[in-house]
Amino acid sequence: MSTTKAPTLAVVKQDDASLRVLQPSGWPMPKGYANGISAEGRIVVTGGVIGWDATETLADGFVAQVRQALQNIAAILAAGDARPEHLVRLTWYVVDMDEYLGNLKELGRIYREIFGSHYPAMALVQVVRLVEKAARVEIEATAVVPR
Repeated sequence: MSTTKAPTLAVVKQDDASLRVLQPSGWPMPKGYANGISAEGRIVVTGGVIGWDATETLADGFVAQVRQALQNIAAILAAGDARPEHLVRLTWYVVDMDEYLGNLKELGRIYREIFGSHYPAMALVQVVRLVEKAARVEIEATAVVPR
């Protein structure tokens, strides 16, 4: 009987000691997300956030909706005394995966403009549609604020 040895874990340095990016040794470094994060502190969670403004007017187009959704998440985090560097997970729901993949450079630029270079664990899921028919993206966020 053979057993497989589990990979050792490399911890990527973070400015905040309560958050650790989890990177199994030997795995390639992900680009634009983390494989995992461990955190200690107070949890701040958003619902599904779409790209509309305070008047519930949706931004025009996928990229503009992503920008507004990320700005909305930043505002919710601030209301919970959290900052983008406290993010531990984002789950993206898109209605068109090709639309997402075709805009990666612009999305990365927008993400860094709003959240900086902190990349939490992320998942991306294509869905048939969102509750708001004209919405192209919805994002859920989880942050952990250090104690």
